[in-house]
Amino acid sequence: MSIREEHWQTRKSTIRQRTKFMFNNDLFSDVKFVVRKSDGESESKQAIPAHKLMLAIGSPVFEAMFYGELAETSDSIELPDCEYDSLLELFRYLYSDEVNLSGSNVMGVLYLAKKYIVPSLAVKCTEYLQDHLDQSNVFNILQFARKYDEGQLVDRCWEEIDKQTEASVKSDGFAMIDRPLLEELVERDTLDIPEVELFKGVVQWAEMEVARRGIVADGREKSNVIGERIIKAIRFPIMKQEEFATVVMDSRILSYDEVSNLIKHFNSVGSSPVEFPVSKRSGSGAVLLRCGRFDSVNFGWRNAGIQRIGFIVDRDIRIHGVNFFGSQGNSYRVVLDLYIGNDRLGCVSLSSTTGEFSSVLNTSKEFYSFDVRFRSPIILRKGVFYRLEASIIGPNSFYGALPKGGVLCLGATFHFIGFFPDTKQRQFNEIIFSFVE
Repeated sequence: MSIREEHWQTRKSTIRQRTKFMFNNDLFSDVKFVVRKSDGESESKQAIPAHKLMLAIGSPVFEAMFYGELAETSDSIELPDCEYDSLLELFRYLYSDEVNLSGSNVMGVLYLAKKYIVPSLAVKCTEYLQDHLDQSNVFNILQFARKYDEGQLVDRCWEEIDKQTEASVKSDGFAMIDRPLLEELVERDTLDIPEVELFKGVVQWAEMEVARRGIVADGREKSNVIGERIIKAIRFPIMKQEEFATVVMDSRILSYDEVSNLIKHFNSVGSSPVEFPVSKRSGSGAVLLRCGRFDSVNFGWRNAGIQRIGFIVDRDIRIHGVNFFGSQGNSYRVVLDLYIGNDRLGCVSLSSTTGEFSSVLNTSKEFYSFDVRFRSPIILRKGVFYRLEASIIGPNSFYGALPKGGVLCLGATFHFIGFFPDTKQRQFNEIIFSFVE
C-alpha cells in the first residue's frame, strides 16, 4: 500500500500519529517481507512494506538483523514460518502500540512476539487468550502456552480444565493432544469428571492416534498407544461395577489379569491390592485459601538471587502455589521449588515449576502481584518443616513489610521461619492452599 499525501506531516500532530501513518505504507519503505496469505481456499504470497529503523527500535532481533555485524542487505525478506495476518499485527504494534487480536491470529502473533522479543506484545496476547479461554479451546491453548513457557497462562488452562473437566475432555481439541499432556491430565488429582467418562475420553484419544498411525484399532494396539503410565493412573476401582463391565471390559484395553483383579476387588474377594488408585479425585470443588505474611506493602524491592522462606503448619493441607509481588505492566521469570526438611538435616525436593508471569492488580487494589501455581497440589503434613525457594528475574517490585511469624488462616496456623539474609522485607506474599478433608 502506498500513501502519498502532500504535507501529510502537518496533519499529524504527534510522533505516534506520524509513525502510525507509516505502517504498511510504501512511503520511505526500505525493506519488504514476503509471507503466506490464505483465504481459506487457496494460498498465495504477499509482501508487507516496512522501515528498518521502525522495526529495529521495537525489537532487538530486528536491530541485529538490520544493523548488526551480519546485517541483512536484501530489500526483500521471505519468512516461511508466519502468515500475513500475524506479521501485519506485529508490525502494527511496533509502529503504533496497537494490535487487533482475534482467535485466528493470536497464536501467530504470540509466536512472533516471542521470536522477535517484544514482551509487551506477548503479554497482550496471553491476556487475550486468558480472556477468551473456555473448554472448547483450552487444550489447544495449553499446548501452545507450554511450548512458549507462558506459566501464568498454563495455570489458567489447568484451572479451566479442573472446573470444566468433562466438557473439556469431550471437546474436539482433546483428541489432538500429545501423550505427555495426556499423562499429566490423567495423573491430576483435581479433575472434576466421572472416572468412566475420563476413560472414554482416553479411549477416543487412542482411536484417533491409531488412525493417524494407520494401524488396526484393536484393544491391544490401543493399549500400546495409551501406555502403561496412563492406564495405571485411571481410577478403575472407583467406577460402578456396571460401568466397568460395559465400558472398560468391552474396550479390551486391560489385560486378563488386570480385569480379573478388579472384578475380585468389586466383589471384595481379592486378597492382594489392585494396581490402580482407589481414592476419588479431589475435584475442583476444593476451596482455595490464601495465607498472607505481611501487615503492609511498599515498593522498591530488587529481585536478585535466591529468596527463601521456611514454614510449619499445624494441620494437613494441600499447597497449590505462592503469590509473589510484582509491579504495574511488568512480567517476571520465576523458578519456584518446594522442599521438605532443611539444609542441616537434609532436604528432599517435592515439586518445582517455572515460567513467565504477568503482574495484575491485587484484590486489595493497593499493589500488583502474580500467582505461581504448582502443576498439581502437594499434600503437606502438620508439624513438618517445609521450605520454599524462588528465583525471580524482573524489574523492581512491591514487597512485604512487617512480616508475621505466626498466622492463623481460617483454621490453619502457619509458622514462618526466615533465612539469612534478613527476610523482613521481601517476596512470598501469600501461600495458596486448601484443606485435606
